[in-house]
Amino acid sequence: MSMSNSASFIEPPTSSSEADEIDSLPSSATSSSADDDEYVSDAEREWRESLQQMELLLTMVMVPYLGKYFGRKCAYWGWAKYMEWQYPVEIVFTSPKTFKLAGAIEAAATL
Repeated sequence: MSMSNSASFIEPPTSSSEADEIDSLPSSATSSSADDDEYVSDAEREWRESLQQMELLLTMVMVPYLGKYFGRKCAYWGWAKYMEWQYPVEIVFTSPKTFKLAGAIEAAATL
């Protein structure tokens, strides 16, 4: 290696104005960069763990429950339409709130 190649890695001398700015800063730092990095990594790690827990909750609990609930609702609706089409009957739910509550309880029963 020649001297010109190694000299390019040396920092250029600072001008007097930059030295004045550095001298005006407080001499003691309130926190070190290592503490900041550690704090950021802990916060980031906790955030990723929270996201993972939310993902597990969604995929293991909510999606199967909602799929089962809406699947039953779709099946009841489809069966009612088929019966009205095939036979001259009219399917009427006397209490829609009770029907929805029963569907929710049935969907949750076997989870």
